[in-house]
Amino acid sequence: MNQTLWMQRSISLKPRRRGFHLITDEIERALPELGQLKYGLLHLFLQHTSAALTLTENADPTVRQDLESHFNRAVPEREGLYRHDYEGMDDMPAHIKSSLLGVDLTLPVTDGALNLGTWQGICLCEHRDCAGVRRILATLQGSAGTKA
Repeated sequence: MNQTLWMQRSISLKPRRRGFHLITDEIERALPELGQLKYGLLHLFLQHTSAALTLTENADPTVRQDLESHFNRAVPEREGLYRHDYEGMDDMPAHIKSSLLGVDLTLPVTDGALNLGTWQGICLCEHRDCAGVRRILATLQGSAGTKA
């Protein structure tokens, strides 16, 4: 007999320095209910406009370093370049990077675990020099298999 599971939880991530940070393990630890699902979906929504979420390489850290370098070249920080600079020169560039990458992911869940590719990991893209705690709203839905 299958039951439908729906739940939603806010996950707080510790402050991190600017860069691309793997958070897959933190997300999984915060959602023990993943283990109840035979199949389903996990939706992650980052509640901020100066950071982003993406799915990327989880093994070689140079991939995340190269992503950071690329985005810093593509969206430069330069005095006078942007009007919106209330919180410093990294303010508007952080908003642009967030808009380019996006703030949500929808991931498959199969047999109690995230069904990611071998080399895929959930990545928090922190675009501010002095960011605080980041919050992710996680919504889990799916079919929870139970014994008859």
